[in-house]
Amino acid sequence: MARFEKNDEYQERVVAINRVSKTVKGGRIMKFSALVVVGDGKGKVGFGLGKSNEVPDAIRKGIEDAKKNLVTIALKGTTIPHEVIGKFGAGVVLLKPAAEGTGVIAGGPVRAVVETVGIKDIRAKALRSNNPCNVVRATMDGLRQLRNVEEVAAIRGKSVKHFN
Repeated sequence: MARFEKNDEYQERVVAINRVSKTVKGGRIMKFSALVVVGDGKGKVGFGLGKSNEVPDAIRKGIEDAKKNLVTIALKGTTIPHEVIGKFGAGVVLLKPAAEGTGVIAGGPVRAVVETVGIKDIRAKALRSNNPCNVVRATMDGLRQLRNVEEVAAIRGKSVKHFN
């Protein structure tokens, strides 16, 4: 019945739960939306938005949506290969590599994304919007822009030793 096989290797992190209400003739109808980030801790991450009448159902739907949208991120050890700025809507996130032992220096939504990817050392700052959905999307945009030395060498048609 289930479309997804049960994978326990994924970490799931609920970033935000939002209660929305709709006013109808008989009163208000309350529903919930959940923003969830899923990652394997080895360079794969995805996020999803689930909506339902109950919080657990919204979280479950968000996890299913996140697993459909997994992307692979280029990492360099425990940090990222280079500095990058991710943008989505009004959300702008600055991601900087950090020396080993620095830890994750980032705010709520950014921290959830980089920890589920498996990044241990990074400095990050959400610059404009503090809307969790836009900040998560901007962080994902920044992480998608990352390229390691091998990818850059392949694009430029050179060997890796030219970049050292």
